[in-house]
Amino acid sequence: QVQLVESEGGLVQPGGSLRLFCVASGSHFSTFHMAWHRQAQGKEREWVAQVYRNGSTNYIDSVKGRFTISRDNSKNTVSLQMNNLKPEDTAKYYCTIPGIASGQGTQVTVSS
Repeated sequence: QVQLVESEGGLVQPGGSLRLFCVASGSHFSTFHMAWHRQAQGKEREWVAQVYRNGSTNYIDSVKGRFTISRDNSKNTVSLQMNNLKPEDTAKYYCTIPGIASGQGTQVTVSS
């Protein structure tokens, strides 16, 4: 059974940057597609970005050009580099293996 643990989020000013990490336990990490989802207060959880087994990536339109997802199969980690953060990026961010597992989430707040 795979477990996912996200790094701590934080409070960031608009225009700032933050990098989230996720560590996966268990084996076969390289065989999984990995993703980040987020859920803002009072809203449904939404998919944000995905990195496939072959390393290709995809993003929701609202973060394209600002967020970068990457993976390191040698360390069982996936990261989300977030630049030029906006208040609307405020949410709880979840590391996921789509349809299989999700971390507990980490709060990111963008505010001055």
